[in-house]
Amino acid sequence: MTHYDAGDYSAKHPPNTVLDSTVARAVQQAASEGTVTCAAAHDIAGELGVSPSEIGRTIDLLQLRIVECQMGLFGYQPRKKVVEPANSVAPDLRDAINRAATDGRIACLAVWEIAREFGLPKMDVTAACEAMRIKIRQCQLGAF
Repeated sequence: MTHYDAGDYSAKHPPNTVLDSTVARAVQQAASEGTVTCAAAHDIAGELGVSPSEIGRTIDLLQLRIVECQMGLFGYQPRKKVVEPANSVAPDLRDAINRAATDGRIACLAVWEIAREFGLPKMDVTAACEAMRIKIRQCQLGAF
């Protein structure tokens, strides 16, 4: 988050939002220098059997930043975004992305599912989306 609520991540949530102490403890253990990586957040969700959005909400309420998006879209230094558009996109991958996209947008989870289906790294599918000018939305952690 590098916009109006940067630095006050909890502002995205109702003031009466309550932290689950087990989730909060796991997130705090994974945190380093005020940040939690996307991969660590998803690992915690899997380990605790909770949704990634619950982990993201907890990260926000603890005023931590999510870094190193697994799709290369944000949280890297010195550049924020590390993914580049693919030079070309295989027709079958292009078709899968187009099927999952609506109005030039595709959900983060759909990108992960396509990557799994094709046996590709997530960043490769993101690079294809970038080349196709398809915007990725609905971060599973709520970062965007």
